[in-house]
Amino acid sequence: MSKQKLAYLAFFFVLVVAIAIFALKAEDKPGEIENVTVEEAKRMIENEDVFVLDVRTPSEFNSSHIEGATLIPVTNAFGSNLNRDSLLEARINEVPRNEKILVYCRSGHRSTLASTILIDAGYSRVYNMEGGINAWINAGYPVISSEDKEIESLQIEA
Repeated sequence: MSKQKLAYLAFFFVLVVAIAIFALKAEDKPGEIENVTVEEAKRMIENEDVFVLDVRTPSEFNSSHIEGATLIPVTNAFGSNLNRDSLLEARINEVPRNEKILVYCRSGHRSTLASTILIDAGYSRVYNMEGGINAWINAGYPVISSEDKEIESLQIEA
């Protein structure tokens, strides 16, 4: 075998190895946040297996939230004084890895932060609801409040 053919073979081998390495690294890369409208979010909730994550404070959640949502605050906003163990970074293992994650807050800012935390932790199917619960309510979609649940439980007892 000539030296020229050997050099071509070596170059080809190095090229194949480099492509394989880059392909493997691309698979390991976490996903990107996908922003969805409230209309898209509602369709996801109605038609798909999705974990709905509310990242607001407990008082905001109690005043109104999307039915079936799980509350895990991302920050201590608006006077909330939760300890660090109560926030998303400490409770991230409560968010399922095998489902789509729909994240929302009041207006869309905290949910973007929460979505970034999830992506950085290796979650790949993260959807940020643009406009938050405010946009959801403005679209006329239903919300649940702790007051509704209290009234409902009183009616059941009566």
